[in-house]
Amino acid sequence: MRKNFVFGEGNPEAAIVVIGEAPGAEEDMQGRPFVGRSGKLLDKILEAIGFSRKDVFICNIIKCRPPENRNPHPDEIESCMPWLGMQLEIIKPKILLLLGRVAANTILDNRQSMGSLRGRIIRWNNYDVIVTYHPAALLRNPNWKRHCWEDVKMLRHHFDKTC
Repeated sequence: MRKNFVFGEGNPEAAIVVIGEAPGAEEDMQGRPFVGRSGKLLDKILEAIGFSRKDVFICNIIKCRPPENRNPHPDEIESCMPWLGMQLEIIKPKILLLLGRVAANTILDNRQSMGSLRGRIIRWNNYDVIVTYHPAALLRNPNWKRHCWEDVKMLRHHFDKTC
């Protein structure tokens, strides 16, 4: 059972919204997104391209931790998507950075692989979307970090050009 609702945090007027799939154990305990090991890596990734948590808004599709850290079920996604939609309406970002296959497939409403989604800018609902690996996946598969680095460099370049 969840301890906290994890709404999100960061700049409410951010040009970039970072979206993961769901809170993990540490996030559930603190009520903040991306604060565990994955969060520390996300902070380093953002810092490497000149951003901090204060510059972006960070959230998840699902606002409560799924039991046993499993992937979100369709009914959980359906319950939480209106919250995410309202967050995006309020913040009005130009760019979405989707972390991981679950977030990307959910937002983009497809079943494509990470390989087919990452490495390019996808236009979706008036947002420019960049997909990259979830920091937790990078911790398990360090050889994917190079691909993530290419994705976030593309994000920075696109931000500098459009924002």
